[in-house]
Amino acid sequence: MNLPDLLDTLAKNSDRHLGDLVEWLKIPSISSDTSHRSQTAAAADWVAAKLKRAGLATELIPTEGHPMVFAETPAVPGAPVALVYGHYDVQPVEPLAQWHSPPFEPTVRNGNLYARGATDDKGQVLTHVQSVCDWLATGQPLPLQIKFLIEGEEEVGSENLERMLPSLRDRLACDCVVISDSSQYAENQPAITYGLRGIATYELEVNGPSQDLHSGSFGGAVMNPAIALCHLLSSMVDREGRIQIEGFYDDVIELSQAERDAWAQLPQSDEAFAKAVGVSELFGEKGFTSDERRWARPTFDINGLHSGHQGEGVKTIIPATALGKFSFRLVANQDPVKLTAAIEHHLQQHAPTGIQYTLKPDHGAPGMLANPESQYAVAASQAIETAFGVAPVMIREGGSIPIVTRFQDVLGCDCLLMGWGLSDDNTHSPNEKFKIQDYHRGIAASAILWNELGKLSESK
Repeated sequence: MNLPDLLDTLAKNSDRHLGDLVEWLKIPSISSDTSHRSQTAAAADWVAAKLKRAGLATELIPTEGHPMVFAETPAVPGAPVALVYGHYDVQPVEPLAQWHSPPFEPTVRNGNLYARGATDDKGQVLTHVQSVCDWLATGQPLPLQIKFLIEGEEEVGSENLERMLPSLRDRLACDCVVISDSSQYAENQPAITYGLRGIATYELEVNGPSQDLHSGSFGGAVMNPAIALCHLLSSMVDREGRIQIEGFYDDVIELSQAERDAWAQLPQSDEAFAKAVGVSELFGEKGFTSDERRWARPTFDINGLHSGHQGEGVKTIIPATALGKFSFRLVANQDPVKLTAAIEHHLQQHAPTGIQYTLKPDHGAPGMLANPESQYAVAASQAIETAFGVAPVMIREGGSIPIVTRFQDVLGCDCLLMGWGLSDDNTHSPNEKFKIQDYHRGIAASAILWNELGKLSESK
């Protein structure tokens, strides 16, 4: 393939590329809302039809929920195989009143395209679809085989994909998984993400008296479940952010000095970060920078609290029950199952008398680390630098994409996380957006990536 000619073709097709994204974003594919089930299926049909028209062998793989779109180009003997993973489902749109334009009426403002799903993940995964479709439209063969797996349940946990993945192992077999469902480090500073934190989520219910009690008549004579809940939750972390569960840090893989030195060179300002998130100052585990805390250190957070009177005014009661929702972000080598056992032991040691409690694990997944110096990462770095005009930085991400670790385990493949989004894209929030320039640069970077990966054929 003459790469300059291909990039010129991509540039000439930019209006069509944007029109395609607008068309896909109009489909309200909210996977968590059963009233949108038919629209979610329509979003799968849309991208499947586009891939099929381009000549890929394409099918919808049914699940107990929303279908998965699978497509593949012809095999290229001796060449690597890349699997592009993404999702066509989107988050709910509430609070609707905070949107400046309707979430499923894509609107261009100030160089951005605003719509639910613009950056998470329709816009980002479509960059790879466009690059492959346009490449094939030239009549030239791709230098490697490319497979697509675009699912409709990422926003609700990917349970069906995770369950079905072992049975799909042979069909999805690849050398690396390419995922664009994350962000650049900063505007005009692209990044390759080589690490993700894992997650473990829980509900803790504390029960005391059989019914709410008058706090005047009974206060001081029985344990208040809300107070007991606060004691239990606060016992898990100290005032400096250090988690107090026995053995919690035993399996934590420490940052290398090389990583710390590289991240120290990134243009991060704690003052600007604090301002961006609306706090007077930052907080976290001592001895680590903000990026290190967010990307490579485990954390504990309370996500929700419920107990007693929630309405207007005062109601002086001792509530019969209290509920707390909390989560841990885990780093590579920490095991959510092992953590659950440690939490149960911790609660036994710290629970006050006069109450009963129930710990309910929700979902968990380990963290992920990829090799930032692999031949696939080097190829991706070259592709991004050519498309964006600046070399990407190598970072980790504090969020979790549990299926990535499962890809590594089941498929035995490498992972490339190449995000085109920005940190202010309002992912999962009102006014989600995607910078149009980055959408087009992502398409170019994707096409260059296929060219770079094709060069690895001799060394495969």
